[in-house]
Amino acid sequence: MEIRNKIDKVLAKLLILIMSIMVINVLWQVFSRYFLGAPSSFTDELARYLMIWLGILGAAYVSGRNKHVAIDVLPSRLSAKTQKKLRLIVRILIILFCLLALVIGGFRLVYVTYVLDQFSPALQVPLALVYMVIPISGLLIIYYKIFDILNQ
Repeated sequence: MEIRNKIDKVLAKLLILIMSIMVINVLWQVFSRYFLGAPSSFTDELARYLMIWLGILGAAYVSGRNKHVAIDVLPSRLSAKTQKKLRLIVRILIILFCLLALVIGGFRLVYVTYVLDQFSPALQVPLALVYMVIPISGLLIIYYKIFDILNQ
């Protein structure tokens, strides 16, 4: 439980930092465009990449806190024992999806962009670094769901 709490705290602080940088970045973009008359060349791209990181890491954080959107029409009509089984099945399906789509697919995307030596146009950041958040988030979600299964 202690490791999970540390991961939660680090992830929460990272999300706050990313959101703060994104707000400052967008404010600078608006200021430079409308008040200075010379829009900054990197702000649009940085905002896009920060939004990717915020959304994907935010999904991992919310999944770990079990605060994600859920439709509870079916579970609310089931017995407590059946609800527990359904939660287990859903968690296993989430683990499989994250393993296949986020971890394996994400690492393939990172690998391809690394091998092709692709860089972002304005920031000249390796796209492999930008996409690395996908498998990281997948691993975090898998960790959270395994932890939930073991402590069910």
